[in-house]
Amino acid sequence: MAKPFASSADLEEKQQTLEVLADGVYALTAEGDPNVGAIEGEDFLVCFEALATPVAARTWLKKLREHTDKPIRYLVLSHYHAVRVLGASAFDADVIVAHENTHALIAERGEQDWASEYGRMPRLFAEPDSIPGLTWPTATFSDRFTIDLGGDRGDLVLQYCGRGHTEGDIVAWLPKHKILFTGDLVEAQAALYTGDAFHHDWATGTLDRVADFGAEALIGGRGAVAKGADACAAAVDQTRGFLDTMREQVGGVHKRGGTLKEAFEAAHTALAPKFGKWPIFEHCLPFDVARLWEEYEGVERPTIWTAERDREVWARLQD
Repeated sequence: MAKPFASSADLEEKQQTLEVLADGVYALTAEGDPNVGAIEGEDFLVCFEALATPVAARTWLKKLREHTDKPIRYLVLSHYHAVRVLGASAFDADVIVAHENTHALIAERGEQDWASEYGRMPRLFAEPDSIPGLTWPTATFSDRFTIDLGGDRGDLVLQYCGRGHTEGDIVAWLPKHKILFTGDLVEAQAALYTGDAFHHDWATGTLDRVADFGAEALIGGRGAVAKGADACAAAVDQTRGFLDTMREQVGGVHKRGGTLKEAFEAAHTALAPKFGKWPIFEHCLPFDVARLWEEYEGVERPTIWTAERDREVWARLQD
């Protein structure tokens, strides 16, 4: 029996949990669905990630409004993927911040990514007709963007750590509390999506720079909040381990002149014992391996995923 395409058969709603990690610092997790967060300034809010539709975002904002009624000044987008950005209009933020590469990626492939992700993960797109169009950042940066939170709240530092999950991922760092929002650069007990990744950069220098923050609480792109320095380090190590195993298996098959299907099977066999039961593992792996294979073929930047290419790759790599 053929596997259902990507997450198209995942129709069960996930339980959302809002956690207060420090005074005015919030994280919403949802059993492996995309995580979001918010940080209070003295008289404003910074929200991190926007979810897939305005309707989905409003559900999160309703929970957040049980804790604070401050206006949203900044909406921070960690990268360009549709499930992270298309709900932005619900926030009515004064400024939408992202890396300059994310702005370029939206222009280059935002429409295709929207169609692709909707086909792969339809449950996340609550009332898709509520999306007014592509989300465009109104402020971009290349290295670091610092937000003064006011009063004694310190700074929120947005930092580019290098190419990883995409070529535009950023993290949000609260030095006062040693809390780090990583977007999809790190996952805690959730499988990685690497279909638009730069695996070799990500597994080495980029994750090194993420680890160097020395976080004591880490909110990854999916999965539970990592609490304590050891748990944060373990989340980074888990992410690196997933990437390194893929690189070893796919690289080995490519080096001996094998096929993409053989590379997928080798990676699946090696990863499944540890990661196979984690959210979206079966969904992600065909796309992950396809991207890593093209890196070994010398393709520098990821080929654009379209809804049609998604289906072709999926069919090619299933039994």
